[in-house]
Amino acid sequence: MTSTTRFGAALVAWLALTSPALAQQTSEGADPPAGTSTAAPAEPVTPAAAAATAAKDSWTKGRPIAMQYFRPQDKRGLNVFETTKDPGVEFTGFKLDFTAGFTSQVQSLNHRNTADPVIVNGVNTNQLADIGFGFNNSTANFGLNAQLAPGIRVALTSYLSSRHHNETWVKDGYLQMDQSPIDFMPLKALMEIVTVRVGHFEINYGDAHFRRSDNGNAIYNPFVGNYIMDAFTTEIGGEVYLKASSLVAMGSVTAGDLRGTVLTPGQRGPSYIGKLGFDRQVKKDVRVRLTGSMYKSNKAMGNTLYGGDRAGSRFYYVMENTLATESAQPWSGLINPGLRNKVLALQVNPFVKVRGLELFGVIERANGKASTETSERAWKQYAVDGVYRFLADEKLFVGARYNRAQGGLVGVTGDVGAKRYELSGGWFITPSVMAKAEYLKQTYFGYPANNIKHGGNFNGLMLEGVIAF
Repeated sequence: MTSTTRFGAALVAWLALTSPALAQQTSEGADPPAGTSTAAPAEPVTPAAAAATAAKDSWTKGRPIAMQYFRPQDKRGLNVFETTKDPGVEFTGFKLDFTAGFTSQVQSLNHRNTADPVIVNGVNTNQLADIGFGFNNSTANFGLNAQLAPGIRVALTSYLSSRHHNETWVKDGYLQMDQSPIDFMPLKALMEIVTVRVGHFEINYGDAHFRRSDNGNAIYNPFVGNYIMDAFTTEIGGEVYLKASSLVAMGSVTAGDLRGTVLTPGQRGPSYIGKLGFDRQVKKDVRVRLTGSMYKSNKAMGNTLYGGDRAGSRFYYVMENTLATESAQPWSGLINPGLRNKVLALQVNPFVKVRGLELFGVIERANGKASTETSERAWKQYAVDGVYRFLADEKLFVGARYNRAQGGLVGVTGDVGAKRYELSGGWFITPSVMAKAEYLKQTYFGYPANNIKHGGNFNGLMLEGVIAF
């Protein structure tokens, strides 16, 4: 049995098990026949009826939200970027809540190259690993949230399991303030449009990081993989947001590195991050958003703007040699430009949603270098996502993505890069449970004959299951 056949059999069997639930949801969400009365006589609400209603709401809407100014971790968090100034829930005292995300994939990918053999200690380091149908390592996130006061909460996210680490470790932790802790009228009025975040957090450069898979939390991503140049990292610092009407503005200063340190002060400096744009619900079924972001670091010990995802990529072992291990090469299929010590990056993101149709774009340019280089290198990335959501409450979706990144590498003449096509489809079984499948093909170009990516490409099928709440 071929790997594609096994993949298809696994998908068909899974859908067969869940199809009764789909039929039930379809019938529940359908309109009644023409001429049928939908009115029902009023009945007294009993405790049992109230419990049944609460159970149905949990099934159709997700669990109740406990934290203020909070992005839901389930389907309700789709297309939520910066949290709004709507508290969402009333403050009734200190609350402690948790979130979780669990993700696993079935992978059936092939890869190939035409690189010249490079023999090291009797081993051809340009020979690709033998990969085929199989299950990837399951990943898990755990989040702890505390509402300390009106508009003031703390968030902590840990990776319980990831491709790159066997042990549990903390991703980020921060304090977010949306209301004034001081009963001073001018400050309280200012905080009606201002949000402050301090701590060790996921930096807000670009809008793509709001739609990506974050280790075990992949509920917001309509595709299995992230972008080829994955602009994602966590840094220590502070952010100030201005959210007035349709305006989105943010300024941030961070330490410029993934981890904090007091050593070698002469070799490091702050990073400056900014974002400006608008987000407007033009009509009931039409939303338009456009933002531009900037990230600037003049002096860093080891900048990780394009290498900060310590969890690793979704495409295991693609374009890796026979000596590869999960922990040593966790970013298979991605490109890190290696701008380790100086970087200036700009990203523009248009987003349009018309009823069930979503269009999202990435236009990005990054310049920089490592400390050993005498001149800067430039990288460009372009991407466009088209997603259509349908059925009652947009439970089903199909999507297509094109992504291309290219730029200069140390010691290589001319640009190198990669381009990727992805076709996906998915189903929100409940607001917290999603299944998605995709076909993808990624091709590399410009790499010299002695590089393992010369003439390289990978393609095939991926199936992913996600639970997030």
